[in-house]
Amino acid sequence: MKRFLSLLIPLCMLLALMAPALADGEITVTEIQKYGNLVLSLKGSELLNQGYDYGDIVTAAINGADYEMPVGSNYSDVDQGTMICRVVIKEDTQEDCVTLAINMGDLATTSGIAVKEKIEADPGYVWHYQVEEPVAVTIAMKEKGGYYDQYVMHQLVRSEDRASYPDLTDEQYANFREVKVGNIGAGKLYRSSSPVNPEINRNREADAAAAAAGVKTFINLADNEETMKAYEGFADSYSAGQKVICLNLGVDFAADDFKAGLAEGLRFIAANEPPFLVYCNEGKDRAGFICAVLEALMGATPEEITADYMATYYNYYGVQPGTEQYDVIAASNIQKSLAAAFGMTSIFDGDLQAAAVDYLTTIGVSAEDIAAVQANLAAN
Repeated sequence: MKRFLSLLIPLCMLLALMAPALADGEITVTEIQKYGNLVLSLKGSELLNQGYDYGDIVTAAINGADYEMPVGSNYSDVDQGTMICRVVIKEDTQEDCVTLAINMGDLATTSGIAVKEKIEADPGYVWHYQVEEPVAVTIAMKEKGGYYDQYVMHQLVRSEDRASYPDLTDEQYANFREVKVGNIGAGKLYRSSSPVNPEINRNREADAAAAAAGVKTFINLADNEETMKAYEGFADSYSAGQKVICLNLGVDFAADDFKAGLAEGLRFIAANEPPFLVYCNEGKDRAGFICAVLEALMGATPEEITADYMATYYNYYGVQPGTEQYDVIAASNIQKSLAAAFGMTSIFDGDLQAAAVDYLTTIGVSAEDIAAVQANLAAN
């Protein structure tokens, strides 16, 4: 593939020159989504018709600053903390849009165009613009095909149809599993996709699995209480009758509000009884990060943490251990984000348990609550 692309360099340079810059006044920000993603007035089909394509690298000018980012179709096409120009064109859902975003980050705040306020009413947030509206954006070609190899490596396809996963159990389909690494005792900690949000059509399986496991305490990372209770079927779910905390966390692990919410969640675990279920929407990123922190706290090895995190990529995308794609995803996601949070060069170098204690202490979890979390998760 690399040799093939090298032969196309002269043509790619020509195409890059031919693709026009899409200038201020032509493109504006029409919506800021919950996690700070910027939805543009430009349609995805319009961008592609102008000579841009998946795997290109573009420069987006926002609020007086230039940001380089690849064109991709999914947030997972880039590493966590990396920007993406996401182009989605789906006939079945009538989507045709361009969104500028940071994978597991907040571009609205990073670019300085708005600040988010958490509210109790649905949908749980409101954005306050800090610059004059509408916000203009320019997109220009930086490098034709410059990200193509990485784009291909990151391609992940998921279905929301249960029939598309005949080889998975209902628990796997729901990304539901028991966390049994390090010193975590049997039947103490579970993770899952949302048992209440029907958006990805896994809530019924997740809720049933939680009931079968006898989960008593739910940590909902994605919603506030009003949003959670508004989901269709929530009142009849198993989880509705259990103890639940709604943290309404963002997806930027380095943000102060994320750390404050995580600390609140840890105090909730310290004060309540297992079994616990940690979930967000997919049970992949926020749940994956927080479970990794808990696993490190309980003495899990880097290999155990990586394997548990990557089980999600098998359940959703069929990514197999031992493949290059598996290694790329693990290195660019949980290994990278956990090392950054713990202030480590690599999670394979150093004492992860001590790093987890230091991290939780830094974000405001007391020594007593850390000890209580460890006691609640440990084998009897």
